[in-house]
Amino acid sequence: MVERFFGLITEDRIRHSVLKSVAELEAAILEYLDHHNADPKPFAWTASPGDILEKVARGRQALESLHQSGFTLTGNGKPL
Repeated sequence: MVERFFGLITEDRIRHSVLKSVAELEAAILEYLDHHNADPKPFAWTASPGDILEKVARGRQALESLHQSGFTLTGNGKPL
């Protein structure tokens, strides 16, 4: 859930902003938190546990397939 919350801050407040300093970034985050905390809403799971586990299994299978084929991020067969 923490990752999702950081995703919301990024999407709703930071991504489309022009922040010229760390202080501006901190102010933007605090402003977002004040606004969010004024009317908090709980996160709700929309997928069943079974759906989540199936998706994890598919991702693992895809990664294992890439690993077995010798795929690398550099594209030259050598690890990073």
